[in-house]
Amino acid sequence: MPANPDTSLAPLPIANAADLGPVVRARRREQSLRIDDAASLSGVSVDLLSRLENGKGSVRLDKLLTVLDGLGLALVVGPKEHPWMQSLARPVTAPTKQP
Repeated sequence: MPANPDTSLAPLPIANAADLGPVVRARRREQSLRIDDAASLSGVSVDLLSRLENGKGSVRLDKLLTVLDGLGLALVVGPKEHPWMQSLARPVTAPTKQP
C-alpha cells in the first residue's frame, strides 16, 4: 500500500544502523502496518524487523533490501562528493522572517 507522496519521508543520508531504524519504523507506521504484518508481507521475521527498526546491526543486506522494497523504500549509493549527495547532507533551515 503506497503512501501519499505528500506525506512521504524525504531522502536522507544514513551513516549507521541507528539512523536507518527510525526511517523504516516511520515508513511502516505511515502505511498503518503493525510490525508483524509488515514482517509477514516482506517475508522476514518479526525479530529481524524489530532489530532493524531499533538500529541493531546484524541484519543481512539481502534481508534489509527485502524489507526496504516491501515498504516502498530504496537504498541509493553514490559518491559523497556528488552534488545531490551534498544537498542531502545540508540541514534544511527555515526561512527567516523579514521585519
